[in-house]
Amino acid sequence: MAMSLNKVQLIGNLTRDPEVRQIPGGASVASFGMATNMSWTDQSGQKQDKAEFHNIVAWRKLAEICGQYLKKGMKVYIEGRIQTREWEAEDGTKKYRTEIVAENMIMLDRKGDFQGGQSYGSQAEHGGLQQSQPESSVQEGVDMTTPTEDEVPVDDLPF
Repeated sequence: MAMSLNKVQLIGNLTRDPEVRQIPGGASVASFGMATNMSWTDQSGQKQDKAEFHNIVAWRKLAEICGQYLKKGMKVYIEGRIQTREWEAEDGTKKYRTEIVAENMIMLDRKGDFQGGQSYGSQAEHGGLQQSQPESSVQEGVDMTTPTEDEVPVDDLPF
């Protein structure tokens, strides 16, 4: 049997405040943008910078925490998985959006490291909020690969 892995780790800054919505059924969903920067020196010795922009989606308790604590410009660590949604636009064309479904989030301090960062997992409601140590974070307690009964089909999402 072939092994499969879909795991993303990002450290970057929010490009916009989280937007939190209630979906039918009552679950919260938060969406926000995040930028990661890469720097390198090209062949002529010039320093080059490139920003990569990511769409982040968080569900339920983690969505509420993101909406409450995160603001544009803040530096955060996000751990999650890549997901691509497709839908049909009003003009009949197919649209695609690749996003990161967040499973853990750590707010980083000004130095951008994990010291003193508060760690939140998507299962935070089952164990309270935990102060993270540099070598540990809240671990995902649920298999996120299968939607739970209160998760709506991605086509029904309003963003």
